[in-house]
Amino acid sequence: MTRLALMATVALCVAGAAQAKTLAVAPGADAQERLQTALLDAKPGDVVEIAAGRYELTDGLSLDVDDVTVKGAGPDRTVLSFKGQKGAGEGLLITSDKVTVRDLAVEDTRGDGLKSKGSDEISFINVRVEWTGGPKETNGAYGVYPVSSSNVLIDKVVVRGASDAGIYVGQSKNIVVKRSRAEFNVAGIEIENSYNADVFDNDATRNTGGILVFDLPNLPQMGGHSHRIYNNRIVRNDTPNFAPKGNIVASVPVGTGVMVMANKNVHVFGNEIDGNQSTGVMLVSYTQKFDDKTYNPLPRDVVVRDNRIGKNGYDPKFAGAEILAKAVGGTIPPVMWDGVTAHPQNPDVVRVNLKDGPVLNLRLKGPGQLMTADPTVTPTSGDAVIAEPEKVVLPKRQADLAD
Repeated sequence: MTRLALMATVALCVAGAAQAKTLAVAPGADAQERLQTALLDAKPGDVVEIAAGRYELTDGLSLDVDDVTVKGAGPDRTVLSFKGQKGAGEGLLITSDKVTVRDLAVEDTRGDGLKSKGSDEISFINVRVEWTGGPKETNGAYGVYPVSSSNVLIDKVVVRGASDAGIYVGQSKNIVVKRSRAEFNVAGIEIENSYNADVFDNDATRNTGGILVFDLPNLPQMGGHSHRIYNNRIVRNDTPNFAPKGNIVASVPVGTGVMVMANKNVHVFGNEIDGNQSTGVMLVSYTQKFDDKTYNPLPRDVVVRDNRIGKNGYDPKFAGAEILAKAVGGTIPPVMWDGVTAHPQNPDVVRVNLKDGPVLNLRLKGPGQLMTADPTVTPTSGDAVIAEPEKVVLPKRQADLAD
């Protein structure tokens, strides 16, 4: 690069930095209009700064400008309340890249709380999403909900009361969920149809199920793989399932710690798993009918090791649990696997390495075929050497935000 070109580049960068501005919004009667206007008027590099206070909003908000930060004064000081929301949409929908939402709360949305769709480098930091009336079927489905996104950072987030999943990442890739808390949701944290997720240092408690890793058919992105679920506290997930009928999570048994369904290369290690009445860790196949010829319904290449396992499986609530518990001594072992190893649409050898036993292997002949169960309990199950996925590395901009 010539000296002249270098000087021109520097000048452009300085000019861009000089043009970046802060759009301040304060509480007031017309806060809805002023807040949405700030989101519309923002330019790349700008900060939409929402002052401390309570904002009573009647409609959802949206942002489609790249490289914008939406910042409050803290999740207990800047509260966006959607209790009077007229539509059924989300609280804030983001469809642009390099966006950070931080230091604010979203309450009582009729739909999802904070959602990104098709975003790259999307970050949610130090936010709270809550349905203040407690667990109800009529609550919004998802609290923090990046979908079809890449380079996802969720850090120091709290979600309570979602009727599907509190923290949900779907059809996305390169994901970090850390230092967050999910409680009183149906699913606390869910990674669905996604690639490469690190989920660590989180608290998943008082949900129906703590942490779920799913893969579902008939979606644009399938074949979920390469996840590390580690150093989390997954305890006392005891909230009765309040998902609307027909939702996939409506079948999650109350008291499930970790549930891996139809996903590949999932490593569960270093977690505290205690007080989950149905099971500590459950590996299951997808059991519903499907017509997607490219879908693999079996979990495979799953490792469960070095977790701190407490009392789990003492009052299981899944189908056939009472009979099964009696057959294996009265309590469901810490790790339960349906044992399905063959399916016409499974091209992989099904391998597991389940070290945190005892392990209950139902040895089903096919997904959901409980009448074929031939249960056996062993100290461990499988000895396959399954390489741990590499650490998820986010772009430097996001890595700096997470420090």
